[in-house]
Amino acid sequence: MTQLTIGHLAERAGVATSAIRFYESRGLIRSVRTPGNQRRYEQATLRRVAFIRTAQRVGLSLDEIAEALATLPDHRTPTKADWSRLSRAWRPRIEEQIERLERLRDKLDGCIGCGCLSLKNCALNNPDDEVAPRGPGAVFLEPDRTEPR
Repeated sequence: MTQLTIGHLAERAGVATSAIRFYESRGLIRSVRTPGNQRRYEQATLRRVAFIRTAQRVGLSLDEIAEALATLPDHRTPTKADWSRLSRAWRPRIEEQIERLERLRDKLDGCIGCGCLSLKNCALNNPDDEVAPRGPGAVFLEPDRTEPR
């Protein structure tokens, strides 16, 4: 079985060694230790790191990624079938992100979520911060959000 040093894994995966250590501290990947206490990773860890990075790119948190990886038996690398199953579960979330981005795009030239681009106008359109109960941020970009998060 081919084993990789942390530097070689990081280089091949295109991430910093600190990211590899962080992923390991979160239980997303694991290593074995040599008699000299150096980390070694199975070659298959490259696929797990690629899975993590791809899942991050579609907007999943590390907690969500950890949940997905926890569904795999014996800490194994995701297969094509695993990816298909897991990505289907993420589809509604990705669709929601797309809708949010489209709303942002459509309002970007005249609105950052509150209907204006200046504090002067904001004071007129939202006196006394009336929409504060709807939560932080640009709440008008998320019209279905009525409860604070």
